[in-house]
Amino acid sequence: MSSEAPKRPDQTGQDADQVPAWQPPRIEKQAVVGASPQLEKILQDAHGKIVMRSVTGHFDRIRIALVWITQILFFGLPWLQWNGRQAVLFDLGARKFYLFGMVLWPQDIIYLAVLLIISAYALFLFTAIAGRLFCGYACPQSVYTKIMMWFEHKIEGDRVARIRLAEAPWTWRKFRIKLTKHTVWVLFSLWTGFTFIGYFAPIRELPGEFIHLTLSTWQWVWFWLYSAATLSFAGFLRESICRYACPYARFQSVMVDDDTFVVSYDYVRGEPRGARSKKVDHKAEGKGDCINCSLCVQVCPTGIDIREGLQYMCIGCGACVDVCNQVMDKMGYEPDLIRYTSGRAISERLTQDEARKRMFRPRVLIYISLLVLVSVALVVSMALRDTLKMNIIRDRGLLGREVAGGLIENVYRLQLVNAAEEPLTIQLSADGIAQIKIKRADNGKDTIVLPASSTELVPVVVQIPSDSGLSTGMHAIEIRADSVAGQRQNTHAKDTSNFYIPQ
Repeated sequence: MSSEAPKRPDQTGQDADQVPAWQPPRIEKQAVVGASPQLEKILQDAHGKIVMRSVTGHFDRIRIALVWITQILFFGLPWLQWNGRQAVLFDLGARKFYLFGMVLWPQDIIYLAVLLIISAYALFLFTAIAGRLFCGYACPQSVYTKIMMWFEHKIEGDRVARIRLAEAPWTWRKFRIKLTKHTVWVLFSLWTGFTFIGYFAPIRELPGEFIHLTLSTWQWVWFWLYSAATLSFAGFLRESICRYACPYARFQSVMVDDDTFVVSYDYVRGEPRGARSKKVDHKAEGKGDCINCSLCVQVCPTGIDIREGLQYMCIGCGACVDVCNQVMDKMGYEPDLIRYTSGRAISERLTQDEARKRMFRPRVLIYISLLVLVSVALVVSMALRDTLKMNIIRDRGLLGREVAGGLIENVYRLQLVNAAEEPLTIQLSADGIAQIKIKRADNGKDTIVLPASSTELVPVVVQIPSDSGLSTGMHAIEIRADSVAGQRQNTHAKDTSNFYIPQ
């Protein structure tokens, strides 16, 4: 037996005697005349249909658990109630976002920007640590594809039955099975579309509006668009979205390195691969642990061969890890021929503990620090935010005038927002000029009652004595709105403007 270490297989495959005989079954299209071999392969892959083998195991159970968690959240959140209204509602018409006990207004767009920053840092962090974890376990495309494939498996049968059904001529039985599957797919897709628009309109009112066809135009548009996207992406396109349309698959390569944990084939253990009997010492025959069964390819959602090395099409779902461990167990070999580990761990033969220690390298620590810093800043900012907001809108048609009683008066409009879910009584005051006073233009009072979760446009007048001795022109003032003592809320808002003294 040769003492040389087995060489890592490259992206083009192995020697002729090591090329796996099995290939994923596909329904091939005729090649384009005059096209290059690379283009022909891309077109065949794009039009082909991968028929996955079902697999059970540790990582499959994690995927199923996350399917349940994500879908319970997606389908359940709109139905939750909070203080007599929908707990999560993005009311675009009223320009209010309800998130449980918090009401966000257009002025709070900064929080959305910070949430996007946190999401970006989290994506960078998870990718640097473990590659495309999000794609394999929580991406809507992967989650809905798994749901659609579960329906397909229950209706059409296992992989062999699905292949035979696809190749069989059209009969009443085949038509009935296909019709049942596509009906279930369509109903599930319509349910997702209905739930999606339920995040932007009170979902408890939608069934009646849906039955009586009284949804708004945009609600109909998004209902059909989201339903069609779910059906086409998860039901028909499946792996093509991950392989050709997903931008994350393209730029993830700049965020991974030799210390990133990804699904990896241990080529040192596995090569040279080949069939053998369990009764024969395969090492004495010069063979590695890989028996070349190709089950890792049959269970792959994107149809790749992980034994050819890390590829951008790999979504890191771990299906090949589960099925390979089952094979290793049947053969009596050590598990984890395919496993989550780093490229350095395989090439330098590091233990998993040694590889995990190298996982927390400077890049990862920087991502963690930034993520924690921005997250803490967001939480503190939202906890300390004032629920009262005010903007001053000056009356441009009447800059200033003299009124009875020896006063100079300017007119303003105050745009007041009460972001809390309870009424708020506020006291108005002004500062910046001696003996300045402020009152409402409609009733002469200096207090305003704001309903819960409301915005009000209140006209006010600001007055100063005409003998104040100030020069003609603009003078800076500040208007304040403070909650009245004794209320549950203790909040305030202020804004600046100019007071005009006429000649």
